[in-house]
Amino acid sequence: MRKLSDELLIESYLKARELNLSPDFISLIETEIHRRSLYYKIKKTS
Repeated sequence: MRKLSDELLIESYLKARELNLSPDFISLIETEIHRRSLYYKIKKTS
């Protein structure tokens, strides 16, 4: 996860939610988003 750009991480998160992927996988992405303090970008794109 740390090698993904911020933009790709957000896109991956949104796509994972759209496709209803595993909650565990989505949680991993969310953890990385919070680690990078990017949660505000999710609200802007949602």
